[in-house]
Amino acid sequence: MRASAFLYPWDVRGDAAAAGRVADLGVQQATLASAYHSTRAVTPRHPRHRIVTAEHAAVLYPPSGERWAGRELRPYAAGGWAPGDAFGEAAAALADAGLAVHSWVVLAHNSRLGAEHPETSVVNAYGDRYPWAPCIARPEVAAYLTDLAVEAAVRPGAAGTELESCGWYGLAHLHAHDKTAGFAAGEAEQYLMSVCFCAVCRAGLAEHGDGVTPEEVRAALADGAPDADGALRRRTMGWRGRVARAFQERVVAAVRAAAPAGFRILLHADPHPHRTGANTGVDAGHIAKVADGVVVPCAGGPEGMLEPFAAAGAGVVAANFTVVGGMGGSPATLAADAARARALGATELRLYHAGLASTADLAAVREALRAL
Repeated sequence: MRASAFLYPWDVRGDAAAAGRVADLGVQQATLASAYHSTRAVTPRHPRHRIVTAEHAAVLYPPSGERWAGRELRPYAAGGWAPGDAFGEAAAALADAGLAVHSWVVLAHNSRLGAEHPETSVVNAYGDRYPWAPCIARPEVAAYLTDLAVEAAVRPGAAGTELESCGWYGLAHLHAHDKTAGFAAGEAEQYLMSVCFCAVCRAGLAEHGDGVTPEEVRAALADGAPDADGALRRRTMGWRGRVARAFQERVVAAVRAAAPAGFRILLHADPHPHRTGANTGVDAGHIAKVADGVVVPCAGGPEGMLEPFAAAGAGVVAANFTVVGGMGGSPATLAADAARARALGATELRLYHAGLASTADLAAVREALRAL
């Protein structure tokens, strides 16, 4: 199975041995971040640093002055954590090591955008804004994210792209010093707390959601068994599904129009349309007609995650396994996990995350890929 390892440019830049170390794992591809959200990341083998703090969502290359001139919503270049064309330098080193490079683009997840332009954010039924979650129903947000996708995806040296958060984001978010664990959020609560009621979404829900109101959602959440029959979720999904499908079609079409022939476009996706987050919930049959494939989260097990995409003929179905032991991954069982995923319809593997993994984790990955 073709395998790719996720990387940040700072994992490679400044470490002459990094690209060769990744290639030695037995992967054929590196999925390299070109637009990413704020994070704090460890770099356990880098000769110059051990912790990288990305202070805000940023592009990891110089953004086009011409493309963004005069626009209110525009990307920020990274600061000292990834100055200059960090993506380009890392991509060149990885290519020299014999690896194909695909860009990794985070779209609807940007806390700085929400802080500076609060009107762009998802608003829940209680009126709370989620600054990390741009509302994709808003025309100005959709236009900004489409242009960001084009610029960040089609970078020199990239043979394809993987688009994360290409859809609705909501409550689920590992925020700084997160203190939301006390909220016992099951599937229904998570979804209802993620439904947006900004002005655009209120109008859309009134027209396409049978007049769903914030008051209805709040009442459902106050119930001991919120939306037990799923009726409220079905009513809101009409509008939200319409928006998500249109957004995904728009983004993929724009990237395809800007990309060279043979450029692969994959979406990080979950086969359950009501789910929100980095792996956006999609209609498997629809996305199979839009993108070249999907990257599917399998950290909780591949069962129920891969089969809908395989059955829909989604093209590339990449099973994404966490291989960082400290983040709950299981590199020691990767060979067995990959074999199980292949039996369920996976055609490729994604390994999260070669830059964050310990040396022992990488040794286990190397052994597993050789066994495969």
